[in-house]
Formats: sequence, C-alpha cells, structure tokens
Amino acid sequence: MDAGMAFDLGRCYSCVARRTGLCSVLSDNALMRFKKIAHRRRYAAGEHIFSGEEQTDFFASVCSGVVKLTKVLFDGRQQVVGLLLAPDTVGRICRKRSPYFAEAATDVELCCFPHGSFEQMLDGVPELKQRLLEQTLDELDSARDWMVLLGRKTAEERVASLFLMLATRANCSDYSEQIQRDSLGLDLHLKRQEIGDFLGLSYETVCRQITALKKKGLIEQPGRRRFRIPDTEALTRTAG
Repeated sequence: MDAGMAFDLGRCYSCVARRTGLCSVLSDNALMRFKKIAHRRRYAAGEHIFSGEEQTDFFASVCSGVVKLTKVLFDGRQQVVGLLLAPDTVGRICRKRSPYFAEAATDVELCCFPHGSFEQMLDGVPELKQRLLEQTLDELDSARDWMVLLGRKTAEERVASLFLMLATRANCSDYSEQIQRDSLGLDLHLKRQEIGDFLGLSYETVCRQITALKKKGLIEQPGRRRFRIPDTEALTRTAG
C-alpha cells in the first residue's frame, strides 16, 4: 500500500466498522473503492433519519451514536424495536423502504452508500456479501434473544439486560473480553419511557428497577446520563 492510499484511508482505519463491521473483510484496494461511493451524514439527537412511508436512497453503517428504530401501529401507538450502535447497519439492501422509523437517539454519524453502488460492490466483492450475511444472522440471533427477554424475564432481568447490552456495545469489544474488566461505563440517552417501550414495561416500573439496581450496587450513576457497571459478572447474573 502506497503512502497516498494510506493518507486517503486514514479516517477509515479509525472507524469501528473497519475493525468489526462490514469493512473489516475488505482489502485496502477494495476499501478504497468502497470509500469512493461512501459519504458521511450527521444527525442531531432527535432528528428523523427515515420512515417506513418514504423511500431511502442509501444503506448505511453506524460510525458513532445510537439510532432508535420504532414501529408505529395503525392507532398511533409506538414500540421501540431496536437500538443500533456502531458498527450496525441502517436500512435495507435491495429495498428502498423500511418497515420502521429510524431516529437519532443521540448525535449520530452514518457512513452512507447509494443502493445501486453498494449492490454492485456486493457482486464484485464476495467477502463483503459473506460479511453482510453474517451480520444479518447476528441481528437475527439478537432478535431471538430479545424475544426470550420479553417473554420470560422479570422486570429486573430486563433492565439489567439492557444496561449490560448497552455497556458492552458502547465499549466496542467482544463480550467475552468485556466481562473480564472490573467495570464498564455507558451514557444512557434513552428516556425512561423509551426504555419502557423497548422492554415492555411501564415508566414507573423502569424507574423502580433502575433505583433497585443502584441500591444493590450493580449500577452507579456518576452523572445525569452517565452510568457505570462496577461488577460486570454480577450484573450478568442478575440479567439471567
């Protein structure tokens, strides 16, 4: 790889998607091709990204921040169905509509690829297609785990599971490595009502469970949105 290419790809090398996301399987030459079709988009917290009623012209990878996916029922009720963090993907391949609303839960930066150009890359780079399939299957496994959480876990286990998931994802490492750490930190940008919508709990129940976890020493709150998990193994046991 020449010095010019290294300079051009400098920002890509610092991106979490290069380490563990879609781009992790690309050679430097393929990454250079990928970079030529990509563009960055930034969204402020609370800003709309796309909805199921509109066509989108891009597929994207989350570079930073948290994207909230919401399903809106016919009567106006809403259900938070997913939280996307780096290096998750946003949008649909080979389809310009999504059944969900996507909103920036925090300030978000996306690396966006036009549908047509990305699909051409898939045809030309088999490793990218394989990585996308693996990532899709991982998302399916996560969805099934969440079905177990909603169907079988207690309120305490649900809230503990959410904190554990957000903390391990926020630290951008493999879970097996994270659990060896003394503590993990995270910024919780979801409102208590949004947590309730995501976990199938009432606002009051979420508040009670967060207070109970703090009293047990399983989570600490050094700041307004900042939380710390002092003992990851203990929270894992509580999460079931």
